[in-house]
Amino acid sequence: MNRLAIFDCDGTLVDSGAPIYAALKTSLERNGIPVPPPSLSRRVIGLSLTEAMAALLPSETAGRHAQLADDYRRAFMDLRAAGEVEEPLFDGVLDLLDALEAEGWLLAVATGKSDRGLNHCLDRHGIHARFVSLQTADRHPSKPHPSMVDQAIADAGASPGTTIVVGDTSFDMAMAANAGATGIGAGWGYHEPRELIAAGAVAVAHAPADVLMIIGSHVDG
Repeated sequence: MNRLAIFDCDGTLVDSGAPIYAALKTSLERNGIPVPPPSLSRRVIGLSLTEAMAALLPSETAGRHAQLADDYRRAFMDLRAAGEVEEPLFDGVLDLLDALEAEGWLLAVATGKSDRGLNHCLDRHGIHARFVSLQTADRHPSKPHPSMVDQAIADAGASPGTTIVVGDTSFDMAMAANAGATGIGAGWGYHEPRELIAAGAVAVAHAPADVLMIIGSHVDG
């Protein structure tokens, strides 16, 4: 059975907090809605857009959430067209991908991004071809539903017992647990380590290199 390492994107592979907040700020201001501080807004990164708007603005209607999600998409695309989207890889991520592949792991992504957004991000960093499965919000329910992990496992010929999910939010860790996979918290991202553990992470890596040590301690084979 193949071994599979599934990565979240925003906050795990890349640091995308700044452009996400800029697009959110633009979309809310256009609709006359007060903009929450970045510390609050980053709490919903990782959810699909409509669900993120609902979590951030629970007093708004479902129709309003959908409209705000569409406005956010347009704002983000405008930022990208203007060359203002910077999504740098976190230090150590490439080394981690190299090490996992050298040890025979297959790689995948499960993200709240759209297909277009994920492909643009991975292509920009020249790592698109490294992943055998790319699962996005375009084709799945929002995290923490296990659908993205289930499909990646099927694509890779793996099993829940031979799969890890590396992510920086409680949504990622709950998704992993719901799929029967092993969740490893990415402590360099947007949620606190205690939240990752509470959501089901077996451990939290403080840097990408720590993931390898956690695998050795918590993953069979």
